[in-house]
Amino acid sequence: MPSGERLIVVNTWNKDMLNDIQGLPVSTDSPEAIAAVNAYIEQSLQYGRDAETVILKGIEADPQCAIAHAYAAAYYLSQENHLDRVQAILHIRQAQRHLHKLSRREQLFIGAITAWSNGNIEQAIAYHEALAQAFPQDLLSVQQGQYHYFYQGDSDRLLRIAEAALPFYETQPLLPYLYGMIAFGLEQCHQMEQAEAMGRFATQLHAQNPWAHHAVAHVLEAQGRHSEGAAWMESVAESWKHCNSMLYTHNWWHVALFYLAQGDAQTVLKLYDQHVWGGARQHSPKDQVGAVSLLLRLELLGADVGDRWDALAQHLRARVSEHALPFQDLHYVYGLARGNELALAETMVQDMARYAQTLNPAHKHLWLTLALPAAQGILFYAKRNWGRAIAYLQPVLPHLYQLGGSHTQRLLFQQLYQHALMQQNSGNPRIQVSNHLIAAKR
Repeated sequence: MPSGERLIVVNTWNKDMLNDIQGLPVSTDSPEAIAAVNAYIEQSLQYGRDAETVILKGIEADPQCAIAHAYAAAYYLSQENHLDRVQAILHIRQAQRHLHKLSRREQLFIGAITAWSNGNIEQAIAYHEALAQAFPQDLLSVQQGQYHYFYQGDSDRLLRIAEAALPFYETQPLLPYLYGMIAFGLEQCHQMEQAEAMGRFATQLHAQNPWAHHAVAHVLEAQGRHSEGAAWMESVAESWKHCNSMLYTHNWWHVALFYLAQGDAQTVLKLYDQHVWGGARQHSPKDQVGAVSLLLRLELLGADVGDRWDALAQHLRARVSEHALPFQDLHYVYGLARGNELALAETMVQDMARYAQTLNPAHKHLWLTLALPAAQGILFYAKRNWGRAIAYLQPVLPHLYQLGGSHTQRLLFQQLYQHALMQQNSGNPRIQVSNHLIAAKR
């Protein structure tokens, strides 16, 4: 049990309980609420676009269903923006109203989401690890634990928390989703052959498995199998129409990277307009991060992206003082600067320093020693001040994994640094990086 928490976890049993699709008891006597909880579990595991709708139906069916409120809170927190965080806190309060009547599993899960809402990610992880030991069949907890490990840059534990559930799920219907989680963890731990095999097998077991598709894409990108990667992703892309905005745009972002690595900027621009940005249903933070990343990579290839930066920057204005994730902030700073919002980009960097002072010592150190100098380097890069960009980026590059993101996503920062070096040495202001640099690996 995580230390320092006020939440008291006790073993309880409430006769008004029904089991969910994972075989776990839920404190409700409403069949409609259980049906909605089950629908949410499947929506969450397949990154479905209807997750919010179905869990709110569960709360409507039983307003006292604590785990439904906890799931709603987790959904809103995962959006990583201020407005949704307000919604999350309202649901957390409802989930906490009758903690002593809940099962131990429900208490642990609510503790994890509460810690997340308070910004105490280490404590949230401790709860998810406790759940993995006591209730390995709780795949939503596994998924949430992986999410936190991803943004801490801890690939080993991202993999291990999913593998811990495998013995229990050998014969369960949700197994394909667990395979997808493990496949991504294997790829992030550089176990490429195993990751590809598991991701493909997960897709064979259940075709609508976009996280498994995504894991295979990472392997193919890492191995430079770009034409094969585009073909793989496009062969399963029809199922993504059921995805939430984040994974829909992100999987198409991977398709675009395969074409970018082959030097086909026109196809990439088309994919940006149709799917990566034009296909975003919400233009949420993660949609915005992908759009910034892709436009920047296009410019590194020497492509003219037209007025797309200006259109994108208008959606980034709301992010200036949010600071939900440092990884996201690095993208916002560049997107604002390139979208004729340089003053806002500078304000955002200044506000990052202010925000860091409000954090606990460990998080404060991370923001001040990594996120802030990286943002300053990126801002100087946007200003074409190559020397200062190099000075800020060089010391932090080896440590940026601590801000999260995948290997593929973080490669962009290395490319910026290398391009700044090239410009510093050549004096040539044109943005261009060779194809082999675009496709460079870890």
